[in-house]
Amino acid sequence: MDAGPETEPLLRGLIAVGALLAALAVVLGAFGAHGLEQRLSERALTTWHTAVQYHFIHALALLLLAALWSHLASAWALASAVALVVGVLLFSGSLYALALGAPRVLGAVAPLGGTAFILGWIGLAIAASRA
Repeated sequence: MDAGPETEPLLRGLIAVGALLAALAVVLGAFGAHGLEQRLSERALTTWHTAVQYHFIHALALLLLAALWSHLASAWALASAVALVVGVLLFSGSLYALALGAPRVLGAVAPLGGTAFILGWIGLAIAASRA
């Protein structure tokens, strides 16, 4: 699919969301390393690190998706992008909250985010195969 004028706002939005999520991952990573190091247990810091790692990887995946947009089936690419953002919010968001002491029941949200990540990557594969 051509990345013509009708898709330009979508692509700009996707790039902006990916870039902002990446910036936020850097901020949260630095905060964890410098602001939480003396306040959280080793286990909580490991949880925080995992959240940052997955957050950053999937922010970059959004930027990759935008870069490849003209080579992808757009409906599947859009579904992939949505799933990746939902994954960051649910998976990384729940891990950040758990690391900061949220109720353990919130841990049940992380697998939903992980599933969204998986669906996002599968959606990208489908988008590529159907383009």
